[in-house]
Amino acid sequence: MTNRTASDNGSSQPQFAFFRGEVVPLEDARVSVMTHALHYGTAVFEGIRGNWNAEHETTYIFRLREHYERLHLGCRMLMLDIPYSVDDLCNITVDLVERNGNRSDVYIRPLAYKSEELVANLKLHEIASDFTLVVVPFGNYLGTENLRCCTSSWRRMEDQVHPTQIKTSANYLNSILAKTEAVLGGFDEAILLNQDGHVSEGSGENIFMMRKGQLITPVLEDNPLPGITRETVMELAREDLGIEVVERRIDRSELYLADEIFLSGTAAHLTPVISLDSRPIADGNPGPVSTQLKRMYFDIVFGRNPKYLHWCTAAVPSAVAA
Repeated sequence: MTNRTASDNGSSQPQFAFFRGEVVPLEDARVSVMTHALHYGTAVFEGIRGNWNAEHETTYIFRLREHYERLHLGCRMLMLDIPYSVDDLCNITVDLVERNGNRSDVYIRPLAYKSEELVANLKLHEIASDFTLVVVPFGNYLGTENLRCCTSSWRRMEDQVHPTQIKTSANYLNSILAKTEAVLGGFDEAILLNQDGHVSEGSGENIFMMRKGQLITPVLEDNPLPGITRETVMELAREDLGIEVVERRIDRSELYLADEIFLSGTAAHLTPVISLDSRPIADGNPGPVSTQLKRMYFDIVFGRNPKYLHWCTAAVPSAVAA
């Protein structure tokens, strides 16, 4: 049976994946239980947003090139030899988004992985690699517009243990444990500290706080992922709002005293934190800087800000183009 996803106008489109060098029906994109990446987490991935602008009848893919540049860095780290340049990957992605024809926001998941059907081999340089890509409809990742967070009992891994500067599948067990703990405890999201007890990141987002007129985010030495949305927020705050942006170590207790806190990420967009460990942040409402940055960010990712349109790659779904 063909896998179909209903679009927001009531029609349906066959869904496709890029798999083993070609576009195939999604249900045909399958790997063996012997696949190395399934057993050992030997894969890198990206999460990329495609934002549907109904007025333009266009999906705007945000900072597509930057995501694939980071994927290539991850491939280098894990010795994943895939035969596609950044330009190739961008073209493959636009084509797949258009073929799938979703008239809604989508999440784009490229995965480079050790594809050889081989276990009991821990030598990266001896194992074959491949690349696959799927596109799925996607809404509010965090399930709420304002977050109630907790400080996780799990600590963010150190770069000497796992490479924290790239998105590896194996790293995300750390995030999954923290997220699960938070939700089971009645919170929306977890904040992870590093091994020294300094603030690192959310389970799948970077963290920012406003304090005394500065926008502050952890230094990369405290092991947050160098997020593409993080970089975007820093540029908008500095260049468009004239806010001083500071990267430095953040103590846990500083978060309780912040004027504002918000999380940023491709899946999470920009989402205010209104409480941490059952303590309200400031007056318990989203702050003015968070609110302004969020509004600016959404205008940009939906292709409504001409100044930053170069960050958006347009894809016209096939159902619209036909």
